[in-house]
Amino acid sequence: MQAKSPPTLWSGQGLHLPCLVGLLMLVGLAWNRLDQPLPFAFWTAVAFPIAHQLFVWLAWRLELNSGATSRVFGFGAYLCIFFALFGGRFLSLAALAWLDTGSLAMDPAARVALTTLLGLPAAYALYSVHRYFGLRRAAGADHFIQSYRELPLVKDGIFRFTNNGMYLFAFLMFWAIAIGFDSSAALVVVAFSHPYIWVHYFAVEKPDMRFLYLRD
Repeated sequence: MQAKSPPTLWSGQGLHLPCLVGLLMLVGLAWNRLDQPLPFAFWTAVAFPIAHQLFVWLAWRLELNSGATSRVFGFGAYLCIFFALFGGRFLSLAALAWLDTGSLAMDPAARVALTTLLGLPAAYALYSVHRYFGLRRAAGADHFIQSYRELPLVKDGIFRFTNNGMYLFAFLMFWAIAIGFDSSAALVVVAFSHPYIWVHYFAVEKPDMRFLYLRD
């Protein structure tokens, strides 16, 4: 049988919030070392991952504990907000990287090789999520709809090699964007946002999965 009660709103936040503060302090130090380039674009690119993950934390936990997200927004509106914020992560990073192009001063051949090395598995992971896993499921449909909790594990595409293709490979696309545009400012944002998504995994998603799926 499943765990007796869902994680509370604050479960895992003893990890999440201190990690967020610590990562932001490091981002601020790194930005200062770069002479504070493009403040609006830079901090917008930092803000989108924070807004996205805070929204998901609140939406998932409120839904599991009281169904409040469905009552207030509905699942369709939740999906719209989720993907607007998720898309904003990519667009704001790409805009910053474009505005800051060339600041990293990498060797062109090394930049192309590294961008390809990062981008290909990331693209395959994103394709696999869309083709085999499904975008609704990736957005957390199992928190809202019982039938999603009964689906089998996906073992196609990138998921043939790992059960966690999204966290391990899909987010390499952020690194590919920063390296591809040769942007030091974008690289700082990625060095924040990629660890921060793992904070979300351990502080929010993993406890939720334990409640939704694990059996005693």
